[in-house]
Amino acid sequence: MHIHIHEFTTGPFPDITPDEWHEVAAEVAENTGHVVTFGASVEEYQAVADQVEILIASPYTLRKLDLFAAPRLLAIQSTSAGVDSLGDFSTLPAHVMLLNNRGVHGPRAGEYAIMALLMLQARLPYFATLQRTAQWHRLQTGVITGKHLTIIGLGSLGGAAAFRARQFGLRVTGLRTSAAPHEHCDIVLPIERLDEVLPTTDFLFLACPLTAQTRNILSRARIALLPSHAGVINIGRGGLIDQPALCDALNAEAIAGAVLDVFAQEPIPPSDPIWQTKNLTITPHISSDDPASYNRDTLRIFFKNLSALQAGSTPPTLVDRTRGY
Repeated sequence: MHIHIHEFTTGPFPDITPDEWHEVAAEVAENTGHVVTFGASVEEYQAVADQVEILIASPYTLRKLDLFAAPRLLAIQSTSAGVDSLGDFSTLPAHVMLLNNRGVHGPRAGEYAIMALLMLQARLPYFATLQRTAQWHRLQTGVITGKHLTIIGLGSLGGAAAFRARQFGLRVTGLRTSAAPHEHCDIVLPIERLDEVLPTTDFLFLACPLTAQTRNILSRARIALLPSHAGVINIGRGGLIDQPALCDALNAEAIAGAVLDVFAQEPIPPSDPIWQTKNLTITPHISSDDPASYNRDTLRIFFKNLSALQAGSTPPTLVDRTRGY
């Protein structure tokens, strides 16, 4: 097969290098004579488009390429787990399989989750707000053991957060499209029961994909259901939350704090009032990526998908376009 790896250097994703390709290919004993090319410009893509059968690229890059110019294209391996930025997928030929790299982000996401949970328990966003105005106010906080964590989305991100949280003695409720049990959750409920658990939630963790069903899942009305001591963490997508409503709640101290890694607009414009919101810690969409292993782990997932394709079976990370993930 002709496999083309493409990434514009202006994008947020790191280039997969030939050395990384050869290293992982040797690790998984993949040596079947594929033609492998690399590109970083529109011209380099156009030069091979009529021969490419599998394309490896980020959503950022896919949005800039004419995928209909590749008549032999069979599959696209996204170097991102989230594919919501591809919209309704109309820029992708309908017959082409879209694969993502879900699973890559779990280890880093789990560590970020426990960091954010401990920050909120210790009220560090609150103390940072006081620090900016040179205020000294002692506020005692207790241990996190026994607190109630609610996780929306139990994929690799939410599952890793649940695993770490249980290590610290939290009670974990997971919510997803089905109520199938999860090994690291005390209970799993269908997403339709979210309103029932919010009033007893100490920490709310959002890790689900952004779809038509999950957009603004944390609405102004649902924020009002949280207790005043609650904290919110979002590592999914900014569109999961009514961001102005969350800022209002934080400024009014209707909830205690938040740690956000994803936002309605990225980068956040300097004029956005979120920068002045109280009791909030902002990180710039870095919660789930380990630069030391990201590309290699993505390639390991790709080779599993490739093996399935060659065997005529369903690739493990095939995206369901009707569900959006």
